[in-house]
Amino acid sequence: MDFQWTSTVYAILAFGLLYWLLSKYAFGPLFGIMEKRREMVQEQITTAENNRKASEKFLVDQQAALEQARKDAYDIIEQAKTTSVKQADDIVKTAKVEATRLKDEAVKDIESEKNKAIAVLRGEVGGLSVKIASKIIEKQIDEKSQEKLVGNYLKEVGGRS
Repeated sequence: MDFQWTSTVYAILAFGLLYWLLSKYAFGPLFGIMEKRREMVQEQITTAENNRKASEKFLVDQQAALEQARKDAYDIIEQAKTTSVKQADDIVKTAKVEATRLKDEAVKDIESEKNKAIAVLRGEVGGLSVKIASKIIEKQIDEKSQEKLVGNYLKEVGGRS
């Protein structure tokens, strides 16, 4: 096989012409498309990273909000317990005051009824004393017997009250 340098030159010229045509019409648009694709992939990676960071921040915020909600719920429960204990104490205090008031009124009513009963008994004693005196006069008993009889009767009536 003979080496022919002219065919090599033609091949190099053809290759150069083909390379120039490809770089002018094919490589430019092809490299442009590839560059756009690279930029789009880079943009998607950046967007994904930003979304991941935002998601992490959102997760931290949500955990903080959940913790705050738990704390608020605990505070509300504690406040409700405190309020219920205070209300129970107030109710007991009011009941004691009312019971004391009713007891005092009952004691006053009893004292009043006792005084009325004593007044009625004194009236009856006076009436009975008159009856006794009239019987004694009828029988003509001396004064000492009358005093003794009235004293015994008063002791008997006084012992019952």
